[in-house]
Amino acid sequence: MSIVIDCAHGATYHIGPNVLDELGATIFTLGTEPNGLNINEECGSTKPASLQQSVLQHGADLGIALDGDGDRLIMVDNKGEVVDGDEILYIIARSRLAEGVSPSAVVGTLMSNLGLEVALKRDGIDFKRANVGDRYVMEVLNEEGWMIGGESSGHIICLDRTTTGDGIVAALQVLHAVQSSGVTLNELKSGMTKFPQTMVNVRVNGKVDLDGSDVIQQAVKDVENELGDTGRVLLRASGTEPLVRVMIEGEDGGLVARLTNQLAEIVEKALSA
Repeated sequence: MSIVIDCAHGATYHIGPNVLDELGATIFTLGTEPNGLNINEECGSTKPASLQQSVLQHGADLGIALDGDGDRLIMVDNKGEVVDGDEILYIIARSRLAEGVSPSAVVGTLMSNLGLEVALKRDGIDFKRANVGDRYVMEVLNEEGWMIGGESSGHIICLDRTTTGDGIVAALQVLHAVQSSGVTLNELKSGMTKFPQTMVNVRVNGKVDLDGSDVIQQAVKDVENELGDTGRVLLRASGTEPLVRVMIEGEDGGLVARLTNQLAEIVEKALSA
């Protein structure tokens, strides 16, 4: 198997390539020249464009992108398409299922794509959402006694393999799934279809009480009624910026975009009144 690994000029620039080399892979490397300032600079899991180009250039089977401290994983398939944390979770859970070790449930976050939830439930695997942040995912896993969870951004936790999120460990789970199934990473991820998602950031002044606004709550109910079982709505105040994030996802991308902009306008007017 030929693999391009992008270590984001971070802590794993020796470990990641060495692990893959010992396993017999043909390795091409990116992001392995840290200078103390260039960590994650135009590379790694947060910016996988260079990895996509390199996978196609080398005709590699897949690419692995870590972040600077090695706890986040994003991958690229042989077609140069990004495989995000949601798709990685799906692949790992499906691999466990194929081995007869069916996960009780997978833990994602409020931002996990609805397509992940739909695909897992289709295969008989429950799905639970935690607040955004890998520590909240870990809390739910520990509370429920479950093993697998993570975020769309690539923080993947496999408690049946290690005690915390680890990009290399997560990558090895996906590589095992590829090898044991005999199909490509692109084929493995195709079992999950991501729903179109639109998000609008509404700028606010000071603290906001979304639950206390009857106008906003009614608008959310109206949107949910229009979506039915084909989508979901999320309003979330940012913890770091004066913003309310208005996010809608569903099967119909055009409808999702229209409803998101419509709801964002109502939220903005209600909070500025």
